Amino acid sequence: MTIQRRTFLKGAGAVAGLSVLGAPAIAQGKTKVKVGYLHTPAVDGQIWAGMSTGSFAKHGVDLDLVQFTTGLELFQAMIGGSLDMLVTGAVISNFPARGQGKAFLINNVEFATAQLWVREDMGVKTFADLKGKKISTTTGTTAHVFLDNALRANKIAASDVEIVNQRMSEAVTSFISGAVPAVALWVPFDITVRQKTPGAKKLVDASAYYPQAAIVGGWASRNDYYDKNRETCQRIIRGWQEANDYLIGPKSDEAVANLQKTQYQQVPLNDFKDQFKASRYFTSAEWRKLYADGTVTKWLQQVTDFFVEFGKIQNPVGAKDYFDPKLYLETIKG
Repeated sequence: MTIQRRTFLKGAGAVAGLSVLGAPAIAQGKTKVKVGYLHTPAVDGQIWAGMSTGSFAKHGVDLDLVQFTTGLELFQAMIGGSLDMLVTGAVISNFPARGQGKAFLINNVEFATAQLWVREDMGVKTFADLKGKKISTTTGTTAHVFLDNALRANKIAASDVEIVNQRMSEAVTSFISGAVPAVALWVPFDITVRQKTPGAKKLVDASAYYPQAAIVGGWASRNDYYDKNRETCQRIIRGWQEANDYLIGPKSDEAVANLQKTQYQQVPLNDFKDQFKASRYFTSAEWRKLYADGTVTKWLQQVTDFFVEFGKIQNPVGAKDYFDPKLYLETIKG
């Protein structure tokens, strides 16, 4: 796998007028946390907003960030012990259902980040045309969950199509080259499709199935790390809260432009704004209500149900057990 590591400076100065014993966590030094992530705005938007504003550092956390290609690789690395926690998309509903990881913080709903593109020049214009055809995607990911929802909604059984499992970059290449007439992808791969396959048609995106089939992404930790470091997880939640509310608050335009300029220079600003809008974000206060009333748990369980069937998970752990809303509710009071 291709990974990229970015380590940020540790340490913090003492707070004036406070003794060492009475100083807040940031004055006593930062806690280093190794976090794996995917480089897509739906996953790392709050991370980079928090790094640019210093909100994580403010709450005594030094994020040691490691970039991965898929959520599957993220969880494999975390289970192997090389990560303390991770940030991902739909796969947050997969491995924890196997007892491997504790979900504790949600970023957003991947409202329209997953998309199904088809080639009309290869005879696919409608869902009915997909029968008997190949569809490339990365199985076990957000795109696969979305594809399953789309096929079911249009009365097409999985056995009616041939799903080709490839890394997303390879799946898109297969589509562009004409090796397959359809691809289920996630942004920003749609940009490549639009640029290199002018006749391609976006048949549907995940927004068509919201909220009945909402797909959420967020943060999960190793079970042992979470049990022993709940206070550190609370610090991350506080840093995330400030980053999230900056990203979608009154200065959202500034935050999104800064995110594009510093982390997504290869994506034109207008395209990046469209990518950002493809996710549905909520304020920290709105998330509090969604945690408290069980909505987030329900959303997670919907995707877990897919992974249980697809992955034939034996004795799965339900979202009510692998997702802990209490920590967020204890940390974010209003």
